[in-house]
This record gives sequence, structure tokens and C-alpha cells, in this order.
Amino acid sequence: MQHTEWIQAAPGVWKTTIGSPEGLTPLTCMNRKPKTEAMTEMPDVPLPLDWEEIAFTGLKAGGSLLSFPLDRNEELYGAGLQFMRMNQRGRTRYLRVNSDPRQDTGETHAPVPFLVSGRGYGVLVDTARAVTLYCGSTLRQRESAASEARDRNTDRGWKATPVSDRLEIRLPPEGAAVYLFAGPGMMDAVRRYNLFCGGGVLPPRWGLGFWHRVPTLYRDEEVEREAMEFRARDIPCDVIGLEPGWHSASYPVTYEWDAGRFPDPAGFVSRMRQAGFRLNLWEHPYVSPRSGLYGWLKALSGDYSVWGGLAPDYTLEKARELYAAQHEREHVSLGISGYKLDECDGSELTRNSWMFPAHAAFPSGHDGEQMRQLYGLLLQDMTSGIFRRNNRRTYGLARASNAGASPLPYVLYSDLYDHRQFVRALCNASFCGLLWSPEVRRTESTEDWVRRMQTVCFSPLAMLNAWGDGVKPWSDPEAEATIRHYIRLRMRLLPYLYTVFAEYEAKGIPPFPAMPLVLDEEKRTKKGAASAAGKRTDVAAANDGSPKGSSRAFGVLDTSEGAYGTRLGREWDDQFCIGRDLLVAPMFAGETGRDVLLPEGVWYEAETGVRREGGRVIRVECPLERLPLFVREGAVIPMMPALDHVPEGDIPVELIHFGSAPGESLLYDDDGETFDYERTGGCWRKVTVAKAADGSFSGTVESGGQGCRYRITGWRFGQTCLPPESTEPSI
Repeated sequence: MQHTEWIQAAPGVWKTTIGSPEGLTPLTCMNRKPKTEAMTEMPDVPLPLDWEEIAFTGLKAGGSLLSFPLDRNEELYGAGLQFMRMNQRGRTRYLRVNSDPRQDTGETHAPVPFLVSGRGYGVLVDTARAVTLYCGSTLRQRESAASEARDRNTDRGWKATPVSDRLEIRLPPEGAAVYLFAGPGMMDAVRRYNLFCGGGVLPPRWGLGFWHRVPTLYRDEEVEREAMEFRARDIPCDVIGLEPGWHSASYPVTYEWDAGRFPDPAGFVSRMRQAGFRLNLWEHPYVSPRSGLYGWLKALSGDYSVWGGLAPDYTLEKARELYAAQHEREHVSLGISGYKLDECDGSELTRNSWMFPAHAAFPSGHDGEQMRQLYGLLLQDMTSGIFRRNNRRTYGLARASNAGASPLPYVLYSDLYDHRQFVRALCNASFCGLLWSPEVRRTESTEDWVRRMQTVCFSPLAMLNAWGDGVKPWSDPEAEATIRHYIRLRMRLLPYLYTVFAEYEAKGIPPFPAMPLVLDEEKRTKKGAASAAGKRTDVAAANDGSPKGSSRAFGVLDTSEGAYGTRLGREWDDQFCIGRDLLVAPMFAGETGRDVLLPEGVWYEAETGVRREGGRVIRVECPLERLPLFVREGAVIPMMPALDHVPEGDIPVELIHFGSAPGESLLYDDDGETFDYERTGGCWRKVTVAKAADGSFSGTVESGGQGCRYRITGWRFGQTCLPPESTEPSI
């Protein structure tokens, strides 16, 4: 083994280069400037590693193996958009883009070669090649290895994967640049990674409203009629998505409007905009011979066809310019607000073998493996660049991504349709600078329909996808009132969501953090020396005296079963937080109740007002019309009326304070549409609630500056549940 040499690349970030890496990587194609000022404000700490214990070995088969020491109980999270598990310790992850990730191999839509350790550091391999991570899944032959030998016939403690003391990363033959991100906690390491990649994304305000995608062959009048049904039924909606039928041809695509279904695109877009609807267009990368772009892009495309269309080489500047010019002229100039970037993943090894192969050649000299690993990133970067040049923010969907994606205004989605996996993916996305939407289509039962819609209303992009089956929020009369309630609640919480995303953009804080990040941050800030020593505490029995079931107290983190076991008996990959003050615990079809892991402190069931002591596992019973949603005591939640859509003028905001403790928070505001906030810094307003000796509360909020759109209408103090909707009129 050889030791590596590391240089400091940014505050709390170190880099080593092994071999002679290729120039095309996720970070080089994104080419974002790290937010070093925000990184400088973070704690200046060393890595919790002995540099001498990091080593690499040349392999006879080519390439090299980079390895790190692992503690016996050390957790490993990340590896991109993983559907099957959250703690990757003990697993081998083969990180290749795959459109059909049904097996637990590591292949996925967004295989990000970034891991964050429970010890409080992160490691990133910046390469356009598929990387294999052996997350403590290999056991080298040495004296200590013999101690793991057990007789499977008689020893019930036998495990298929013995506990290994090394994380091994197999690098591509040409080598790669590798980055290490300091903590001191997991949240800090994730924040540094996001900031190093350029910070998080701040969507336009309308992007956080509700989305609806219409059936694929709808004509313009059918789209308008369905959109206006939202208004008639008092259901908020900001974005209507058009599926493949808006094209004159699709699979492959033209990027041109179908003259029969949309004879006047400009007029159609204008009418929709006047009614308060933004339009999002579906597309994919493969250009039809019927497209006006075909002749221009033919010499700039790969040597393999997809569905008879071109697979352009979007690492070439000329190809990017042609694509952008056509999209600017035909779409963006008309008022189109964004894109759904489909089919940019693919795999030639599954039953859906439609993608160009790994040995495909492209004019730039890159091959099919590199192009498939980066296609999603390239498309996101190109399309978002069009809007940036017009000083307009966009928000959209993409089906593939990679490292460095945190600044991109796109949310991942998938054609897979397992609700539990959707929630797990939402949790896992928070470790790697990704966003995920657990989109909803038609379901088999009212119960599954409601539970899925409740989940999606508390995700980074709340969308109903009716492209294939025509389902509407009102399709099930039995559930319509509940669905309306949660879509309206999403709209009411939009000022809070917008502030959470602003903190993502400025500070790299994941807006929807998984429980390991939340609890590790709590451990670091509240347990002091004990957390620095990496101590864990065991589960202890307790009862909080609450009226709904039993509860169990816990230490901040528990790994009593070892790194290959679970936290508190399970991974807690089915609940998450939104920012610091909201916790969401989705329910699934067939459940009448569930266990919820609450962080320390006092929490309130947001829709019933039941007070819960945190620092324990509680049991909640929840009827179909209610979702387990919790608010932290002392939180100040900004809420707006459930308007039909995000207005262009002032937005009335009421400040809701929870519980009996004083508190403070931040409220972020700007024009919600442009990138002017990058120049002005936006409008950050400190919100404070004080408690007097007589128990009464008072609140103050800093005044907003020019460009602020929130109009503070009042306060509610000492709330234990979300208040009823405001009487402010809809627009």
C-alpha cells in the first residue's frame, strides 16, 4: 500500500489526485465556483482520520484501490439516490446510471460517488466512470480475519458479510481526483460538499406550489379546461406539465409544437399564464429526423442511435449552442417555465435495453459510459442556463444526475412505483445534494391514493402525474376533501419551505434531511464532549405519559447491534424533517398507526395539538384523513393563505409561534422569480418571540428591504397545532 498526499482545496476540504484522471468529470462539466465564504464560517476542524491510515494500492487488473479505516460501529451514508437501504455499511455499491434500479446493487438514476461517515467526514470521487464502493464489505486476509470465521450450521450469529475494518473504493484505470470533507458532524460534511459544489438551489417561489401533469395527447383546449377545474374546485395549482403529445413527434423527439393539438403555442401559453399557471414541457435527449435540429446536430452526435434518433454530444459547445438557441426561440421566449428531462439514464443490461452502449463513440472523444453517467447533468445544466441568461429562475424534473448537482434547479423522479422506496429515496437524497419527488399516479385503493398524496405534498416537488391514466385530485370522491386539504396546506406552508430552500442555497443545509443527519447534528450540538468521543447510548424503556400508545426513550444515536445492524432496531428511513422545525412521518397503505422517532425537546402533533416529549420513540395512531406531522416547540412558522397560485404582488404572511417556550427563526424573502438575490443577498429577516414574566408573549420581526414581497399580517402565540386557514381572499 502507498500513502496519499493531500492538498487543501477549500476550507475544510482536501484533495488528492491518483493516476492521470480524464478531464471530463461531474465537477468539471458543472464548473461551479465553491462558496468559500460560507465554508469559512463553518467550524475549522481536522478530519477524524489518521492521514497515514488512508492508502491506495495498484491493481493487477488495472486501476487502483483507495481505502480508509472504519470503526466497528461506523455508519456510511450516501452513494446517491438509493432506493433499497439507507446505511450502506456492509454493502458493495456499483455506481452506474441505470433507468431500472430494481436490485440492491447501487445502480440508480443518480449514482453519486459520495459517502458521509458517522465519524463526521465525507469522501467524493470525481469521475465520469462507474465507481465501485466496498463499504466495509471486504475482509482482507490477516490475523484478525480468522476471528470472524463462524459455523453457519450451528452459529446463529453467522453473517454473510463479516464486519470489515476498511472502506475500499475501486478507482477507474486512469485514476481520479478524490476529495475529503471535514465535519465535525455528518451534517457539516454534507454542507461542505454542497457548498463546494456551488451551494444548494433556490427554486422560484411558484416551483414550490402544486404541479399537475395532463395526459399525453391532450389538445390545448383540453389542457385549459382541466387546469381551470383546479380553480373551480378551490385546489391550488401553479404548474401544468405537458407530456410527449405536445411534440410534433416523440420517441425520438422534435422539440417542436404539434400544429394540430397546439395551433397557437404563444396564445396558449399566454392564456395559461394569465390564469396563474406556469407550463413545464416534457422532453428527452434523442432528436428525431423530423426535427429542424436533426441536420445541424447529426455530425455532433454519437455513432449509435436511440429509437432512430440522434444522441447529441452535449459536451461540445456547438451542440449546446444549437440546442439552447432552439429552446430559447420555440419555448422560453413564449413563456415556458421549465422542463421535465426524461430518459436521460438508460441501461443496456436490463429488459429495457434502449440506451446507447458503453462502447459508443462521440465526436468529443468521450465514450458511451462517460456520456450516460453525465447526460442528466449536462441536460440540467444546459436548460437551466437558458433561463439564467434571461434572469429567470426555473424548476423542473430530471431522471438522471450525478455529483455536483446541488445548485441545479431539478428534482429527480422515477417510473418505479413503490411508496416505501419513494420515501427512502427522499431520505437518501439529502446525503448527496439531490432532491427527489415521490410522484403519484393512479393507485389500487383510496387508502394508497391518500397516503401517497399526503407524502408528495411534503416533498421537494409536489406533483400529480396523470400523463398515462388521467387521474385528477378529484378522481376519487371519497378522498377529494383530504387531498384538497393537503394541497392547500402545502400552499400555506410555502413561506417556510422557501426559507428552508434559501438556507440550502446560502449555507448548504439539506432542506429535507434524513434522520441520521438530524440526530447527528443534535448529538454534536447538545452532547458536547460525549459526541466528540463518538459515544453511543442504548435504548432505555420509558413512558412519556402521552395519550396515544407507548414511547421509548433513546440516546441520541444507537448502534448497539453494530454497523451492520440498525439504529434503535431499524434504520428510520421512513421519516424525515423539513428544515429544523417540521418532522414528517409518512403512512403507508394498510397502516393504522406507526412508530415515530422524535428528536430531543418538545414536539406537537401539528393537526391535533397533542404534546409529545422528544428524545424517544412514540406510537401514533392516525386515521386516513391525517398525516403524522410534528412541529418543534419554540418554532415560528410563517404561513400564507391557501391561494389559487403564487401571486405576483404582495403575499400576506402570518407568523405562528408554537408551544410555551420563546423562540426565534429566520424568514427569507425576495422577488421569487429572478437571480437578483445573488446581487442583493435577498431579504433575511430575524423573527423573535419573547416570553414575559407573566407568561405572555411578544414578537418582533425585522423590517424587509426593497424587493421583499411578504406583508406580515399578524401573530399567533402559544399554538399547539396549525391554525385554521386565513380569511384572506383567493386571487
